[in-house]
Amino acid sequence: MSAAGEPWRGPVLVTGTDTEVGKTVVTAAVAAAAQAAGLRVGVVKPGQTGTVTGEPTDTETVTRLAAPLTARTLASFPDPLAPLAAARVAGLEPLELYAAVDAVREEAGKHDLVLVEGAGGLLVPMGLRPSGEPWTMADLAVALGAPAVVVARAGLGTLNHTALTLEALERRAVPAGVVIGAWPAEPELVHWANLTDLVPHLLGALPAGAGAMDPGVFRRSAPGWLTPALYGVLDDWRAWAEDAG
Repeated sequence: MSAAGEPWRGPVLVTGTDTEVGKTVVTAAVAAAAQAAGLRVGVVKPGQTGTVTGEPTDTETVTRLAAPLTARTLASFPDPLAPLAAARVAGLEPLELYAAVDAVREEAGKHDLVLVEGAGGLLVPMGLRPSGEPWTMADLAVALGAPAVVVARAGLGTLNHTALTLEALERRAVPAGVVIGAWPAEPELVHWANLTDLVPHLLGALPAGAGAMDPGVFRRSAPGWLTPALYGVLDDWRAWAEDAG
């Protein structure tokens, strides 16, 4: 499905080109926009790592910003590592693929839209299959038959990272689109050039600092950052980018 397609329902994965690209805030924005459109929205975080830091978890952040009907984390690990590595280091059981599949399907039976936020990039090891082999968010998308939102950076290097992620999803027949996780307040030439190249794939773009907004302002603003495929109203990228900058 393209950025111009019908709005996505059921399970939708939110992955990224890398870590720290804005997946959690994008998840919250999609949840807020969908709820504003009248949908029942659930959020599932299969693997949360870094709990030892004491910082808010991704589920807590999404709940604060968007207040979805349901938000749950399936497995948590103390160290800020990939989920499978974090489970191994902590001596904890890793998350099994079909346990994650069953949990997401359970939530899909109760909600119109279930956002499943990954950890790091698309091919980060999340846990183990029954065979003992690692699984990734790409595997989860295939198992669920779900499309994927790819959260990308605005700056230098994003075209390569985004193209590689989209190609990996296309090879698995997973529909996908892109959301820019943080559009800078003072965009430079590279940002404008990247925006032009990414437009055919774009489902949305968030202004830098969106996660620090008052939750009420965030929820009212979210539809303006997203295209109709993600329950937004955005259709003029140039005007949006100029306003956001």
